[in-house]
Amino acid sequence: MDYVIRPLGTGDEHILWEMLYQALLSPRAKQSPSREIVHRPEFSRYVEGWGRAGDTGFVAHSEKDGALLGAVWLRKPINKPDAPPELALAVKPEHRRHGIGAALLTQLVRANPGQSTISLSFVAGKPVLRLYERFGFKVVEERPDAVVMHREA
Repeated sequence: MDYVIRPLGTGDEHILWEMLYQALLSPRAKQSPSREIVHRPEFSRYVEGWGRAGDTGFVAHSEKDGALLGAVWLRKPINKPDAPPELALAVKPEHRRHGIGAALLTQLVRANPGQSTISLSFVAGKPVLRLYERFGFKVVEERPDAVVMHREA
C-alpha cells in the first residue's frame, strides 16, 4: 500500500479522536468498545485541546484515496509539567503489520532529535511491544493491564 505521511496541525484534533479509538480496537476482541470510551479521562488527555505548545506528530493517509491509516503523536501531560512527553501511536487494525507504524515512529523520532525522554503505555499483550523495542524503548513497569516504556535519546 502506498501512503503519505504529513505533520499533524492544530486543525487535526478530529483525526486524533478517530485514531485514539482505533488504538483501542483489538482484532481479537469479540465486541468493539463504544466510541464514547475515548472521552474517559485516561484516554481523552491524549487528544483534548490538541494544538497546545509542544504537541507534535504525524498522520499517514492512503496515497490512492486519502483514507486515514494511522497517526503518531507526542504530548506533554498537562498536570505534570516535569514529566516526559507521552507517545501515542495508532494504526487502523486492517492496516497493521504493514510497516506504517514503523514509518510513523521513524518520522517522529527524526523530527524530534532533541527529545531526551519519551514515555508510553499500552495494554499488556499487544504485539506492538517489539516495535517499540526496535526504537529503543525499554519496559520500566509491567502491570496486569498495561506496560509502561521509556526511551532515552
